[in-house]
Amino acid sequence: MPDLDLAPLECRVLGCLLEKQLSTPDIYPLSMNTLVNACNQSSNREPVLSVAESEVQEAVAGLIARGLAEHWPGRVLKVAHTAKPTWNLSVQESALLAELLLRGPQTPGELRTNTRRMYAFPDLAEVEGCLTVLMEAEPPLVVRLARAPGAREARVAHLLSGPPEAVAPPGEPGPSRPGRLDLLESDVASLRAEVAELRQALEAFKAQF
Repeated sequence: MPDLDLAPLECRVLGCLLEKQLSTPDIYPLSMNTLVNACNQSSNREPVLSVAESEVQEAVAGLIARGLAEHWPGRVLKVAHTAKPTWNLSVQESALLAELLLRGPQTPGELRTNTRRMYAFPDLAEVEGCLTVLMEAEPPLVVRLARAPGAREARVAHLLSGPPEAVAPPGEPGPSRPGRLDLLESDVASLRAEVAELRQALEAFKAQF
């Protein structure tokens, strides 16, 4: 069983590989250049990073050593994850895990919205059912955090880099819920990212002819 104490950049790389397999399968597995761009993407990422190719290569090597990624030889060396067969993940579970790796703790409602570029959950019941599977995995892959004071919903976090830090100490207010404008801006950013990914996939398809 792979070691789950992943470094932050290893989490970002694994999240990108899971995400791109579902959102842009035509360009998956990813070349190193595409993987670096995915790690530094400004939308659907928290925090936004600016990492060099050498750093991403080191993170990939770390994931390979843990049995969570592999190289695909060819004219251009590519990288693929092995998380789905390792943990027997469904498409739905892969989407949820990718989102938690890329943007950190979120409520089930936020996860339903933010995973739609990878999988469109029809309702919250399916989200909760898949989260339960991930929580009951051996070892557990996600955990439900204690509800922060003032928050309406508890958030969920991944466990691939060890136990998550507390969202807010007892007695301190939790993070504010996003307003309508924030949600709209997030939706626009997500749609722009999807269009960019589709354009990239189209260019890759044209290059085959």
